[in-house]
Amino acid sequence: MNDLVIMKEQQAVTSSLQVSETFGKNHQHILEAIDNLTVENSTVKNMFSESLYTNSRGRQYRQIFMNRDGFTLLAMGFTGKQALVFKLKYIDAFNQMEQQIEQTGGYQVPTNMAEALRLAADQAEKIEVLKPKALFADAVATSHTSILVGDLAKILKQNGIETGARRLFNWLREQHYLISRKGADYNSPTQRSMELGLFEIKESTHINGDGVTVTTKTPKVTGKGQSYFINRFLQAN
Repeated sequence: MNDLVIMKEQQAVTSSLQVSETFGKNHQHILEAIDNLTVENSTVKNMFSESLYTNSRGRQYRQIFMNRDGFTLLAMGFTGKQALVFKLKYIDAFNQMEQQIEQTGGYQVPTNMAEALRLAADQAEKIEVLKPKALFADAVATSHTSILVGDLAKILKQNGIETGARRLFNWLREQHYLISRKGADYNSPTQRSMELGLFEIKESTHINGDGVTVTTKTPKVTGKGQSYFINRFLQAN
């Protein structure tokens, strides 16, 4: 499903940010379209829920989660052959996720840090002999969702590591996990990091105010990378 659709609060949803990246549309325009839908008809508000995400610079921005009905309303205005292809992929992703929820009663491998932490807590109750820190790292390792460096900094701070997004980026560059030289590949994962499977590159495109298509590349920490860095910091601490 390539994370087009995830499980959140026991229902299949996607996010405005994911829709923006998939369809190649400006995220702000997606947010405005959703706002217009909810203003025009208040009965559709329960199809959407507000949330925040943290970018690679550690700044928080608004995003909106939506269920199948919310996505359907939003995507009605997307036209073109390529848009149809993406709509069909979303339909398939919603079907698969909803089938999984029905078959498993809502359980799945964690797709984000909150779910990983909840899984760790459940395991801690069943396996008392494991240390909490090791258990947390094990739970993170099962995550199939890559996260931003700023999100990793938050997790580390919650576990007693005094750091922030900027400090963590500096450390990753100093330790040669990210490229430090200024240029187009600044803050991109080094060859070593990619070979270790610690990062992946998330590419997205949008059209700026001048009508020019801009491609951005964001480093994201894989599940393996999250476990690797958390263990390294915890051991050093």
